[in-house]
Amino acid sequence: MPNKTPALICRALAAIVFAWLGLLAALPAWAQAGTQLQPVPELTGRVIDTTGTLASGDLQSLGAQLKKLEDDTGAQVVVLMVPTTAPEDIAAYAWRVASSWKLGRKEIGDGSLIVVAKNDRRMRIEVARRLEGAIPDIQAGRIIDGAMKPRFRADDYAGGLSAAIEQMGLLIRGEKLPAPEAQRARQSWTQHADFLLPLLFFGFPLGIAVARAVFGRAVGSLVVGGAAGALAYVFTTSLMIAGFAAFLGLLFTLLSNLSRGGRGGPYIGTGGGGWSSGGGGGSWSSGGGDSFSSGGGGSFGGGGASGDW
Repeated sequence: MPNKTPALICRALAAIVFAWLGLLAALPAWAQAGTQLQPVPELTGRVIDTTGTLASGDLQSLGAQLKKLEDDTGAQVVVLMVPTTAPEDIAAYAWRVASSWKLGRKEIGDGSLIVVAKNDRRMRIEVARRLEGAIPDIQAGRIIDGAMKPRFRADDYAGGLSAAIEQMGLLIRGEKLPAPEAQRARQSWTQHADFLLPLLFFGFPLGIAVARAVFGRAVGSLVVGGAAGALAYVFTTSLMIAGFAAFLGLLFTLLSNLSRGGRGGPYIGTGGGGWSSGGGGGSWSSGGGDSFSSGGGGSFGGGGASGDW
């Protein structure tokens, strides 16, 4: 019996040591569970300021600058100003927000997020994987130190953000990114103009005459418009050009019918029960104003840089 006492004491001491080690390992998890993380703001625009620091004119100017960058390159860059990111480090918070918003074009992932935590006096440029070649960590750090930090210290937040966006834009424009959809549509229109213009001037009159003779005035107008849109889409693969061609086909047919002054047969007008170019469900518009939404990209791998002022 006396020979077993040292072994029992050793086992008891080992159990106490392991219990303390388990307690110490669980403390960080308990602390994090008891501390609520900052919520991810709703993505309502290209510039989101929850601190009320930026004036309305600054918001519009920065938003226009970011919109031009997106129109030119397709890359989505968003600015977010918050009071603090605590209890998270700004790098973890920026990654969480950027991943949640899924900035950048889908299947391209060319997004970036500028986060400014005003009360923490911290800032970060978060870069998606597709842009890490254009804006490597060292370049992001130089933008923070050279463009943002001096102006932030002088309370010129709008100037610092504008300078950062300008420098990021130069780097992004130097990257070989796929062209934005609008540019591809214009290029497609240019490439196929030699075919579409003769069709417009010579094919429509013949198509109108045949469709009117076979289907009548009302249905023939719809047939011509639909055929024009379908043919344009086959050659250009652009929904924008196809819609424009369909509208022209329908319009030309209607004008041709009206110019003949005939009253027989059904008439398609812009009032109730007919076809209208505006109002009602399913109408197409150019998106007046500065509408903005996520491109569905994401793919942020932690690239970028952080700094303070």
